[in-house]
Amino acid sequence: MNYHIKSFIRHWFSAHHSGGFGIHSPFAYHFATRVLKENYSYYCYEWIEKVRRKLKRDKTVISVTDYGTGPSCERKVCDIAAKSLKSPRQSQLLFRTALAYKSHNILELGTSLGITTMYLSQADTKANITTLEGCPQTASVAEKMFQATGIKNVKITVGDIDKTLETTLKGYETLDLVFFDANHRKEPTLRYFEMCVKKANTKTIFIFDDIYHSPEMTEAWNTIKADSRVRVTVDIFYMGFVFFDKKLQKENYKIRF
Repeated sequence: MNYHIKSFIRHWFSAHHSGGFGIHSPFAYHFATRVLKENYSYYCYEWIEKVRRKLKRDKTVISVTDYGTGPSCERKVCDIAAKSLKSPRQSQLLFRTALAYKSHNILELGTSLGITTMYLSQADTKANITTLEGCPQTASVAEKMFQATGIKNVKITVGDIDKTLETTLKGYETLDLVFFDANHRKEPTLRYFEMCVKKANTKTIFIFDDIYHSPEMTEAWNTIKADSRVRVTVDIFYMGFVFFDKKLQKENYKIRF
């Protein structure tokens, strides 16, 4: 049994129910019941999922430069869409989080084909969103999708995030939401965290993708949970949510999703 499956089983049996049972913090209870469990079909879900289906039919071959997980290779767009994109359910959770907490200044590390970017952009069509992507050809596919769907509140920056993140952060006085989905290794994850946390405010939310991708990614997540600047974390297995409001009691929650 591999690490990912073992981690999921442990998580399932140790996590709170998404209905909020056993969660005593009003803040965490609200997040569980009004954001995680919310099942309303919002206005943007249908058309973004149409874009996803279009990408899953696209047999164009592109050269993928992957700074985060491994070597470069040639892949079909449809294969990337089928295997690498966040699921509709998880992507829509990003939208609901940005919507619920009125996130305006948003940064995404790892654009891929742009589906999660689209969801984040629709929570506030006047939001200031920058998405960073290492692979030029993947970014080109995403940018074409943004143009075709009339998305105007997203700026895509292409290049090695180790080199583009610092410059990007200089353009923000503060950040309301950061989605980390660029490099699933411990050292880069913690380095990106340290760089971005300098722009955090009391309402900032950090979201880390694939926190059980590997033992070292889980180590990074545990280090972030223990950080004194972090007040509340919510682990839903697929992603980890970090809140910085100093008024909150320091707590770490695991919730089924």
